[in-house]
Amino acid sequence: MKPIFRNTYILLTVALTASFSGGCKKDFLNVNPPTQIPSELVWKDPALAQAFVTEIYNGLGNGGFSEQMLSSVSDESLFTHPNRGIDLINSGIINPTTLGWVDDTWAYSKMYNRIRSCNITIEKLTGTDNGISDQNVKDQLLGEAHFLRAYFYQQLLRFYGSVPLITKVYALNEDYAAKRATYEECVNFIIKDCDNAIKELSGKGVQKGRTSSLAAMALKSRVLLYAASDLHDANTAKSKSKTGVISGYAHPEYLGYVSGDRSQRWKLAQDAAKAVMDAGNGYKLNLSAPVSAQDGRNNYKSIAMGGESKAPGIDASANSELIFARYFIDRSDNRYGRANGPNGYHNWSGNTPIGLLVDDYEMVDGTKFSWTNSAQKAAPYQNRDPRFYATVLYDGAGWKPRDKVSGNVDPANQIQTGEYDLTQGSNVINFKGLDTRGSSIENWNGSWTGYYTQKFIDPDPAIVDASMPQFVPWPFFRYTEAVLNYIEASIELGQVDQAVLWLNRIRFRSGMPAVNMASQAEMRDIYRHERRIEMVYEEQRYHDARRWMIAEETLGRQTTYIKVNGKFKSGKSMSQPYHYDPSVYDYTYTPTTETAQENRLWAEKVYFRPFERDEVFKNKELIQNPGY
Repeated sequence: MKPIFRNTYILLTVALTASFSGGCKKDFLNVNPPTQIPSELVWKDPALAQAFVTEIYNGLGNGGFSEQMLSSVSDESLFTHPNRGIDLINSGIINPTTLGWVDDTWAYSKMYNRIRSCNITIEKLTGTDNGISDQNVKDQLLGEAHFLRAYFYQQLLRFYGSVPLITKVYALNEDYAAKRATYEECVNFIIKDCDNAIKELSGKGVQKGRTSSLAAMALKSRVLLYAASDLHDANTAKSKSKTGVISGYAHPEYLGYVSGDRSQRWKLAQDAAKAVMDAGNGYKLNLSAPVSAQDGRNNYKSIAMGGESKAPGIDASANSELIFARYFIDRSDNRYGRANGPNGYHNWSGNTPIGLLVDDYEMVDGTKFSWTNSAQKAAPYQNRDPRFYATVLYDGAGWKPRDKVSGNVDPANQIQTGEYDLTQGSNVINFKGLDTRGSSIENWNGSWTGYYTQKFIDPDPAIVDASMPQFVPWPFFRYTEAVLNYIEASIELGQVDQAVLWLNRIRFRSGMPAVNMASQAEMRDIYRHERRIEMVYEEQRYHDARRWMIAEETLGRQTTYIKVNGKFKSGKSMSQPYHYDPSVYDYTYTPTTETAQENRLWAEKVYFRPFERDEVFKNKELIQNPGY
């Protein structure tokens, strides 16, 4: 574990500013550095203590809005730009010296640095060495610190398995060696922090972007759901281990429960989820029949916008769905649209949907889509689950005004990811769409998959993604996650009727028909599909495929792309500018398996991240994860 030192000064800014002594005047040496405040003063002033806790929130980063997204180490998307470490994870070749992509929001040492700040807060506010007399202020700050510590430990637990539980603030020259706690001990510790946060934050006003008692309840629900899952039940994990990496590990207690009643763990998960449902509101989950397809699309897009978009059709009241979110109220660095939007708009197309995801969207009548169905193959983007149209940009989909960034080359404002016939004088040429890697606007950033994401991109036509920020919040926790947690626990407890009731409420909101009562095994599959679609790009699938131990048959698949070709119908023609028109063109859609960008191969060891070699060297008690 990385050594932890006690600072003479507690910094209220993110960057460390070095203080210099020099000069000839003694009074100069007595001046505190302007960006630093002596630690003993911080805990005597509520405003300074609040500033210290506020800085801990920076450990959350921009949530899932990093340039490289967790969706691209799952079967949701492909990262367009190679050699950035994601490909190493997807090919299963990461190791303690070659970690591949590591995001600050779950990096081992980064999390412990933030945990240390939480420990300082808890130590100072529960001790006598502070001058804050207002108990409400103390409870608020303690509640936030307990929640944040629980969250950071949760990040470590779900990426690495169990970790050392550090609750003290280390001083210089202390022994920093610490053994890994068991998985069960880690869960219990996190739940205790959540319970403390629930108690301390109960009845407190909720400030936008800060945590609350409901957020602590939501975190508790997630942790208990994971604790009951296959990967974290030693007997189940052992039986599902295909290569022996998991089953042969000498310390199964670091990966999951080695004893106890699993049904009781499911009951705890169910109760925790129901507590969130009873305390929260959610958005339009009281319906008894499906809304229209258009309303379903708008409902889903409104949820993704978190109430922060001015686009037509977006319902600001959908912000009721958010329990805890990362807002971008006064910042201009959330460029999610630029990072992921189509290259024909001068964006970077960073994380693009893969065909495996697109093909999983049902038809609007609830039947499965299939390329073997000739009618569906001829028009694959018609009559699909309304959430598809709020999530994926596909060939011919309407999008923002292109003339704001690229001139009048596309008056129809449609996504172009195919190749099409065009007349040029007396000749017929092959025109590569404006959003392809052969684009006349910008070719190097084009999608390899033939799709682009739109779920979290603000559709407001006034926002030019290539040059303007957006203010869509990142949903760390939203109400529907708790509902899905409740459904999953209910299925595993054999309460299929409750699962069907709540699953249909989610589907009705999105414009999808009801599912019928089925066996436990069938309902498990139906639920897992629904969770995949509803929570796409919300950093769920990476963990779900692992905890269900279905990663080999899902994450291990080769990526599939779509190739679109438009040929003139007999007697028809079109000259530039091109636009999608099935009365002029016969369109063909060819799904293609591609390994040139990534050769995905599942390795059982990648159920858990490795501990970096330097961390093992620093902490001799830190036993490495299986397979590394």
